[in-house]
Amino acid sequence: MTFASVYPHYITKAERKGRTKEEVHAIIHWLTGYDKQTLQKQIDKRVDFETFFGRAPRINPNASKITGVICGYRVEEIEDKLMQQIRYLDKLVDELAKGKAMDKILRK
Repeated sequence: MTFASVYPHYITKAERKGRTKEEVHAIIHWLTGYDKQTLQKQIDKRVDFETFFGRAPRINPNASKITGVICGYRVEEIEDKLMQQIRYLDKLVDELAKGKAMDKILRK
């Protein structure tokens, strides 16, 4: 599955709940280290999730602080590293859509 095919759903989910595309970008930047330009390149190239996370400039060391349930799974217990990273991103976008403050989402 390509990141580009899921990315619009992240934006839509956030915007439906009164949040912004910029906030989604801030979450992606925090988690992966991609800036606006490098993120757009990954979208344009239609890379799969494995490539998206594999090429990430820097996975945030505080990502391990992301806990809770997403899609019925506790993110901190997912053994497959790639699936865990995907679920981390899902969880962060979910927290955004639920109205959580950005400082808390970004584990500050």
